[in-house]
Amino acid sequence: MQCFNMANDLAVLVTWGAFLVDGNHLTNLMSIGQKSTETGTDPPAPAIVGGLDTHGVFEGDASTTRGDFYFGDNYSFNETLFEVFLNKSASYGGGKYNASAAAEVRWARIQDSLTRNPNFTFTTPRYFTAYAESVFPYRFFVDGRDSSTALNLTVARGFFQDNHFPTDFYRRSGSFGLLDVGIDIFGLEAAHPISPGYNVGAGNYIVDSADPGFSEGLCYLYTKHANVTVPSLYPNPTGALRTALKQNLATFYGAVETINSCTQVFPYGQ
Repeated sequence: MQCFNMANDLAVLVTWGAFLVDGNHLTNLMSIGQKSTETGTDPPAPAIVGGLDTHGVFEGDASTTRGDFYFGDNYSFNETLFEVFLNKSASYGGGKYNASAAAEVRWARIQDSLTRNPNFTFTTPRYFTAYAESVFPYRFFVDGRDSSTALNLTVARGFFQDNHFPTDFYRRSGSFGLLDVGIDIFGLEAAHPISPGYNVGAGNYIVDSADPGFSEGLCYLYTKHANVTVPSLYPNPTGALRTALKQNLATFYGAVETINSCTQVFPYGQ
């Protein structure tokens, strides 16, 4: 949050959105990679506590530089996919990754997954986070002394492949939050519109009529995550686990409470 100057509401949504499904609520620990014993004793199944690599609860298909889970490796840097990033940036961003390049990279990744992955799923929350992850590089990875919002491709490789900041990096000037990222993701989606949906076999994309996508702001994302996804992992929590889940769900709600006036839900009671 601090190192990128990410606003609190966006940081809370991203962090607690992931932690609720991938972290250990009793130890307050979460692996930023694969499942780890270092996060503590697992709660009862069907809870996963699998870390950020866990597919289908927060991590999803059509990642910018990581492959789909279906193909066997959804966590390692993928040079082939990064070449798409480089080529689109050359063609649409003047040799840098900007909003124009981001729209084309995002569309290329969606089309690739739609065409090749028979299990491709592009519903909320992944529908939101896919576009958001396309915004983050040109909003957070560009040095704060550079006002161009265009990311140098060598710097991009450092972030995506090596997971490190460039030497003498300055964070962006001014915070960037949910209202800001919302404007950007709407712009990326408008360049190549597609409704939320999923594949039934490679290339056979079915629109999910129950998923409103962006039309309900963040409220559907919040409600689905809090009322459906989390209870599917923790159907009958008791004691300290139940208390922790209620506290963490309340924190998650805080991210959307003001911006969209969403109705708070209480899957484990008030």
